[in-house]
Amino acid sequence: MKNIQILDCTLRDGGRIIDCAFPDREITQIVRKLEKAKIDIIEIGFLRDWRDVQYSGDSTFFTDVDQIVPLINQNGEKSPNSTYVAFIDFGMFDFASLKPYDGKSVDGLRVGFTKNDYLNNRAEIIQNVRHVKNLGYKLFIQGVNSLNYSDKQLLEILEMVNEIQPNGYGVVDTYGAMYIDDVVRLYTLVDHNLDKNIAIDFHSHNNFQLSFSFAQEIVRLSKSERNVIIDATLNGMGKEAGNLNTELIADYLARQLGYDYDLDYILDAIDEHLHEINRRHRWGYSLSSMMSGIYKSHPNNVIYLMEKFRLDSKDIKNILFMLDEKERQTYNYAKIDELYRNYNTAKYDDTAELAQLKQLVQNRPVLVLAPGKTISTHKRQIDEYIQANNPVIISVGFAADYDSLLFIANKKRYANLKTTKTTIATSNIAQKQPNEIIVNYFSLLNHENKWFDNSVMMLLNLLRKISATSIAIAGMDGFSSDVANNYAEPYLPSERLAAQYTDINAEVADMLHNYTKIVSETCKITFITPSLYDKANKSDKSDSWGIAK
Repeated sequence: MKNIQILDCTLRDGGRIIDCAFPDREITQIVRKLEKAKIDIIEIGFLRDWRDVQYSGDSTFFTDVDQIVPLINQNGEKSPNSTYVAFIDFGMFDFASLKPYDGKSVDGLRVGFTKNDYLNNRAEIIQNVRHVKNLGYKLFIQGVNSLNYSDKQLLEILEMVNEIQPNGYGVVDTYGAMYIDDVVRLYTLVDHNLDKNIAIDFHSHNNFQLSFSFAQEIVRLSKSERNVIIDATLNGMGKEAGNLNTELIADYLARQLGYDYDLDYILDAIDEHLHEINRRHRWGYSLSSMMSGIYKSHPNNVIYLMEKFRLDSKDIKNILFMLDEKERQTYNYAKIDELYRNYNTAKYDDTAELAQLKQLVQNRPVLVLAPGKTISTHKRQIDEYIQANNPVIISVGFAADYDSLLFIANKKRYANLKTTKTTIATSNIAQKQPNEIIVNYFSLLNHENKWFDNSVMMLLNLLRKISATSIAIAGMDGFSSDVANNYAEPYLPSERLAAQYTDINAEVADMLHNYTKIVSETCKITFITPSLYDKANKSDKSDSWGIAK
């Protein structure tokens, strides 16, 4: 008995590229061919709230399961070879209006929810999916954008799923952002914690051209034991990069595992029903789809920035990362317009300044003075290092008692500092004062991190750009709960972020660890004062940067 099933979602997810506007005649003919090809599960479309969608046929946006009956029945009967399902997005359908299963319409319903839905509406989601099951439908639960969950959150969801006992639970690559390592990690986590009688449903998008590879990996990981559902569409039809191709996975399973899919009917469906759609609505690999995957963004954001403003890839990246993670996964063109204007205001060509700074650090080590307490408690070590190495000294956010440059990227500190030192200021705050070197703000950010604008990390990114070969760090102590003792200067402590110090320490440690790996062959990095982030502080009970687990 086969443990892998194909779910064809051409009429649902594939249909989003044409707003699901399939003529009824095309719907029934596609369904007939998928049945004859012995596709296991056929997804017929969406169920939407009748107040939002006016159904009048020629669409796979339905408002009532009875509307689906004539499309999947032939001579009053459904094919015994296939299971028929529809998809419900949480918050877009009135579950109270759902009629009980009577065998004439869809056999099952897939219910999808986002992380935000789950965190804010967990009880309602549980109530709704139980309602679907109690009405007699096969139930499939889809946690949209699986990469967005922490392992702990996924385990909590799996515990809920095990209690509800649906037919399947979905691992979903909503933004086409996964690599093989992500697939293996998520599948393994789910497989180890999901009841064995519940199928794992895998749904990918082809932004990185990896969907077919992912499907083969899922087959391998299943070990012919776990029941698995693999989502696909005819010819990979779907918005932007599209989906896994039904014809590819069906042919693979037929030839490699001896499954009985009939490829001829699948190819006929593509030739007869998708050729004209593909001519008018292109999908497949593109730079915009690749960028959507990299930045975990709704593709409309990337397309809008590319087509309206004709921006280069670096500028698109910078603007996208001005959105928080939640905003990036939706699209708001008015917000994009506002960010574009703000970005252009702060954008700055620092080619000349970088050349000036590169000349300054050439053949000399750099000493970075962060404002931690050890600047004062370990002054002797700092003085000895300076005397022995004659470094270029750059302080971060404060005017050090040395012949030094001052790097500043914090607007409030910039406004309050009064100094005659040569200042390296970022373009978002610089005012082109005398003795001021302006560098591009956006190019120094650690875009993928929550604390992307940590000033020390921004300076380290700048030093990488100007090819520094030796960097010593002092005063980068890490944050402790004793707020008053975190800084050397009495005017710097603030309790505003005290509750988040543990998270900040962990993320800065991660950023520094990644940075060190990148520059390991070109730049030597040492700490000359004690730091939570120094590898020398590593112990068996801490991670590689001394942050207690």
